[in-house]
Amino acid sequence: MVKERNPILVIILIMITFGIYALFWYYWTKNELNELGADIPSYIFVFIPILNIYWIIKYIVGYGKATGKSAFALFLALIIFNPIGVYMIQSALNEHAK
Repeated sequence: MVKERNPILVIILIMITFGIYALFWYYWTKNELNELGADIPSYIFVFIPILNIYWIIKYIVGYGKATGKSAFALFLALIIFNPIGVYMIQSALNEHAK
C-alpha cells in the first residue's frame, strides 16, 4: 500500500538527519514502486559497491514503469539536484496513495 507523505517534509527530514532518513525512505518507496509494478531488486544492493549503481538504475527505470512518468527526467533531477528527484518520486507516489 502506497503511503502518502509530504514531499517537502521528506526533503527536510533527509537534510536534518544528514541523509539517514533517505536510507529508510528509499527502502519504503522501493517497496511501494514494486507494488505498482516496478521490478526493483533487493535493497541490500544499495550497500554493495558497483551493485548500488545497478540498483539506482533499476530504481529509476522502475519509477518510470510504475508511475508512467519520465525516468530520464528523474535521472537528471537526481544527478543535478537530488531534492528535486526526491520531490518528483514522492509526488508521483502520492498520486497512487489511497
